Amino acid sequence: MRAAHLPIAASVWNEHRNTVMAIITLVATFVIAHLVDRAIASRGGKIREAVTGELSPVANTRLRLVRRLVYVTIVVLGVALALSQFEAIKRVATGVLASSAVLGLVVGFAARQTLANAVAGILLAISQPIRIGDLVTFHGETGVVEDMRLSYTYLRADDGRRIIVPNEQLAQDTIQNHTIVDPRVRVEASLWIPPGADAMRAVAALNRQKDVEASVAEVDKDGVRLVAATWARDFSERGSVAAGLRVSCLEILRVEGLSSEPGT
Repeated sequence: MRAAHLPIAASVWNEHRNTVMAIITLVATFVIAHLVDRAIASRGGKIREAVTGELSPVANTRLRLVRRLVYVTIVVLGVALALSQFEAIKRVATGVLASSAVLGLVVGFAARQTLANAVAGILLAISQPIRIGDLVTFHGETGVVEDMRLSYTYLRADDGRRIIVPNEQLAQDTIQNHTIVDPRVRVEASLWIPPGADAMRAVAALNRQKDVEASVAEVDKDGVRLVAATWARDFSERGSVAAGLRVSCLEILRVEGLSSEPGT
């Protein structure tokens, strides 16, 4: 019985060898890609612990780019090896290589947007006008750079929304980076006083606060708008610092008798 099964097993193997080898190649490819990605991440973690305890935004951004480039490269090579197990695909590939110029034009035109985003992502990671953790404003949307991938950059707004921006747009348009030079973030509070109130006395009273700069921002028939500004140590403290500044300014105006009456 055992001998009878051997020719059958050999026949099955001969018929499906290419498929089995392709599956094994794909599985091995993703395992290797995952292990290499973990090794790079682990190496980055060791460097972080040895140097400062935390990777700088510059190093963190470039490390993520390297990890993704290596991962994609391994997967592409693995898929190519898996497909090479099939003779039909080999013949197609040979014909494709023979007409590579025409194919290059067709593929380049079809994937222009994807390739442009990928190239822009690499350029952004190298030149770094924005980095992981920066507070930026793009097309009127403000958020923290949460992740930079090959094709898209992810921003997280204050209300928790994820803003996904194609890298090509980031590379072409103007970006306001609020923290690229100084991690501190400027916060402002707007306050209104009645038209007949002494605006200069209100500004002087608000300026008595530590690290607060107040000024007249707008004069209107309904009142005078004052702006008080200070600095938060980083973007994560922006909301609490702004709320505290607003409360303290309102209290000062109330004590000075300069605040608007309720309902006005």
